[in-house]
Amino acid sequence: MSESTFPRRRASAWTLWRAPLIWCGLLLALTFGMAALEPLFRAVEPGSRQVIYPHADFLTLLGRHLLVVGVAALLAVVIGVGAAVLVTRPAGRDFLPLVAQAASMGQTFPPVAVLALAVPVLGFGTWPIIVALLLYGLLPIVRNTLAGLQGIDPSVLEAARGMGMGGVPQLLQVELPLAAPVILAGIRTSVTINIATAALGATVGASNLGAPIISGIVNGNTAYVLQGAVLIGLLALTVDSVFERCQRLVRRGQD
Repeated sequence: MSESTFPRRRASAWTLWRAPLIWCGLLLALTFGMAALEPLFRAVEPGSRQVIYPHADFLTLLGRHLLVVGVAALLAVVIGVGAAVLVTRPAGRDFLPLVAQAASMGQTFPPVAVLALAVPVLGFGTWPIIVALLLYGLLPIVRNTLAGLQGIDPSVLEAARGMGMGGVPQLLQVELPLAAPVILAGIRTSVTINIATAALGATVGASNLGAPIISGIVNGNTAYVLQGAVLIGLLALTVDSVFERCQRLVRRGQD
């Protein structure tokens, strides 16, 4: 291996992950340095006594936001991919329309309505927004998993069966790896949408990056709204660009 190989690999890695690192750097810089922008926000809200959201530090809000979205995404992936796999097996094909319709209903049902129904059962706090994000995030995952599994060339599956594969080995070693880029695209869509939707959790007592936005709307403080909105936007861009790079790596591995 030549000595120039390592610099080329480092350059390639930097090119691949440059955008996620830049977005993440901006996100962390604002998270830790929001107070330094007080003069800017003072210009936005010259009549307000307080222009930097005071009720929690932004790192804590960011961590809680990631926790809520992460838990909801994990549950959505397990349930969505699992349901799609089950209805593409011979024993579960009769339930395919039911699963597809149930996932569609979950996203068409407004998250605010889910919160209103979940609060009396689960109480105020984090769990109602997790339930809302779970229901809202299922459709892209189920739809893309079905598309990925059903789009596999039948000759490939026939060849796998000819090699003695069947059932679980065929699913794990052939079907899921081939469908991975499409499944990952569905997860990417689900998570990116839910990063913004999670802000609604602040309306039911969940403390996350939506708290400055809701507080700003209630108190007429545009500076608070901007702080929460910018951080949520940067978080969504960071996560979306990470997923995009992961999709690129998975496709490259299949070539």
